[in-house]
Amino acid sequence: MPQPQERDIEKTTAQLRDWLTAKVEAPVELTSLGGPQDTGFSSDTLMFDAEWDDGSGRKSHPLVVRLKPTGFPVFPVYDISIQFRCMHTLASIGVPVPTMLWLEEDEGVLGSPFYVMDRLEGRIPPDRPPYHMEGWMFDAAPAERARVWWSGLEAMAQVHTCDWQALDFGFLDEPARGATGIDQQLHFYREFLDWALDGEESALFERAYAWLLANKPTNEPVRLLWGDARIGNEIFDDSGCIAVIDWEMATLGNPAADLAWFLFVDRHHCEGIGAERLEGLPERDETIARWEKLTGLDARSTIDYYEVWAAFRFSVIMIRLGNQFKHYELIEQDSDFHLNNTVSGLLAKVLDEVGA
Repeated sequence: MPQPQERDIEKTTAQLRDWLTAKVEAPVELTSLGGPQDTGFSSDTLMFDAEWDDGSGRKSHPLVVRLKPTGFPVFPVYDISIQFRCMHTLASIGVPVPTMLWLEEDEGVLGSPFYVMDRLEGRIPPDRPPYHMEGWMFDAAPAERARVWWSGLEAMAQVHTCDWQALDFGFLDEPARGATGIDQQLHFYREFLDWALDGEESALFERAYAWLLANKPTNEPVRLLWGDARIGNEIFDDSGCIAVIDWEMATLGNPAADLAWFLFVDRHHCEGIGAERLEGLPERDETIARWEKLTGLDARSTIDYYEVWAAFRFSVIMIRLGNQFKHYELIEQDSDFHLNNTVSGLLAKVLDEVGA
């Protein structure tokens, strides 16, 4: 799927060069400015090489700039500084993340706030087309696929076992939306759903939301949640997971929600699209047991709830994505893709499984 907007590369190169020159206090040369092949629609990501003299000779620095989205956004609220702060803080305790270099909140520089981080050399399991259909994961041996899965799960578990209070992640708490993490998220996604539907009605989404309200867990642990927890948001090399990226959905709550998202997105990328699941990838029960051992937390008592929650959230996001595709004339204007797609289809199936 192509990117909905294109930047003026020459203009952006000049703007970044001037900004970086001021940051490093030395003349900077930029090369290879462009976007990754399969970046998502919720943000604007650029990759480039910057060269400057740091006092010990000129050196090349592979970098990434990630900007707050402009135009037709996917999320109703988007704070680029939260992503920067999450990764910068987690690096201090050894969670694998890219080195965060600078946060720029002045939108006058590139048209929207952004941050710059080191670019890591590695591989990411693709979403388009999903890794169950083709790509390096598809071509890998079953043992290698299992290694990627377990390494990704272990990196996620590091997030869930950190002392979020000592690390000052309390800024993610939104008590005005509710007393608990799930209360706050239910409130947020109700607003998100109404905003995305923009006056339309959907019996499926109302059915799902009613079930989520009626079956809401209580007395849950509170931990840092990555939010968009999946191997497609991790970078791997031969040693395993070297980076946990994309923190735009970070929040606080029961980390079983992250585990459920991890499982549901993988399920969507095979069963949801009619593809066969790759041999070698650990099964659901095995993954839950491993996560519980890594974190010392219970998931089995709430995992069914949070898989419905994952399906609901993903489907809400797809409403906005579908309408974004229409906005940029990537699909027909009369398409019902925003409401009827592989994700909403799997949401209906998951609801049937829990008797909703």
